[in-house]
Amino acid sequence: MSPAIFVLLAIGLGLVGWLAARSRAWAFASSGEGRTRLHSLPSYHGWYVALWAFVPAIVFVAIWNVVSPQLVMQSLLADPAAAQLPDFGINRDTVLSEALAVARGSAQAVFNPLAAPLVEPAAAAMHRYGIIGIVVTLLIGFTGGVLAFLRLKPDFTARTRVERAVMLILLLASLVAILTTFGIVASLLFETIRFFGMVNPIDFLFGTHWSPDPMRDPAYANGADYGALPLFWGTIYIGAIIAMIVAIPLGLMSAIFLTQYANPTFRKWMKPILEILAGVPTVVYGYFAALTVAPFIRDVAKSLGIASASSESAIAAGLVMGVMIIPFVSSMADDSIAAVPSAMRDGSLAMGATKSETIRKVLVPAALPGIVAGVMLAVSRAIGETMIVVMAAGAAANLTANPFASMTTVTYQIVAMLTGEGSFDHPATLSAFALGMVLFVVTLGLNFIALRVVKRYREAYE
Repeated sequence: MSPAIFVLLAIGLGLVGWLAARSRAWAFASSGEGRTRLHSLPSYHGWYVALWAFVPAIVFVAIWNVVSPQLVMQSLLADPAAAQLPDFGINRDTVLSEALAVARGSAQAVFNPLAAPLVEPAAAAMHRYGIIGIVVTLLIGFTGGVLAFLRLKPDFTARTRVERAVMLILLLASLVAILTTFGIVASLLFETIRFFGMVNPIDFLFGTHWSPDPMRDPAYANGADYGALPLFWGTIYIGAIIAMIVAIPLGLMSAIFLTQYANPTFRKWMKPILEILAGVPTVVYGYFAALTVAPFIRDVAKSLGIASASSESAIAAGLVMGVMIIPFVSSMADDSIAAVPSAMRDGSLAMGATKSETIRKVLVPAALPGIVAGVMLAVSRAIGETMIVVMAAGAAANLTANPFASMTTVTYQIVAMLTGEGSFDHPATLSAFALGMVLFVVTLGLNFIALRVVKRYREAYE
């Protein structure tokens, strides 16, 4: 049965409990004596019972959705029709998957004749365990609701208990981001340690030759082939140098113009249009860079006598990436400049400063925390970009400052190492996790720098 049925049952139990408890609380309040002793509003009594009916039921539903497929599979394998199945392996799994898909209704017929006798037993097992799940969900939700309902009294502290439950829910929600971060770091760290057990960290971090071979025997992995310095340089050169040279001036100047010079009607139209750039899919920017910008830059460079200009170049990817992240800089700078108290601007103008001097010496320094935050956000977004690099910068790991040369980044190599048929025990595949760990540390360092700058200037201007 569909998991939505179980969720709807849990919601229905909670609704019934809410209505019943609320009616009982109103009954308490209707008596003269109860009116003076009613501790919480009737709605809190309703939410208390609804939580006790819904939460245990939905917890069981979550567990049952994990357990029931295993029970169905065990029941199917115990059926006499499963005696003709192949030995353990991909053929056996394929036959079972076909039978389960037809029994579930997601497929019309089986292609393997061995799966046909298993369709009916699979459907019967799904129906049986679906009924069991519904009955147990109703029992758990009903039991929890009844026990909570019986505790209701005029002086029952329903409001306190409901608010504590809501605080617990909010706490769990706030922990999701923290636990997710810890999970990401733990997974990266574990695989990175495995990789550094095969390849010397010094060779990886400071080597200048990158050519991992997934087909080579891991026992003979050559650390000299895993020098990631060209990848780090390509990431910084494209995402933090070329892209920022485009994004910071254009984004900051557009924010200054929209907040200080543009009339309200023009600003009303141009600000949303500028922010549309942030909603364009990165693959579209990649096509634009590969089909329009890169050939144009190559032709211009060759006309200027630069024979080494390539159709896949760092400058093509960096320019398009810079255009892509303009809204990150512009929007944050716009909001920060607009939030500067008008008294600071008026005071500067009253002292005889021109408008440009007021912008340079008063508004921009006062708004610097928000501007720096926008720049750091843009840098983090740029160094994590993949599609533009894949389509416009190429795959060559070159350690060069020539912007017209082909260059690659950390994100491109992560994709290249994790796609295909490579084994997760091979250093070529594990190198992707080491690259991801380095990228994570770099991004974390940028955030720390941004926080320090913001704190310093915020103290100066608040």
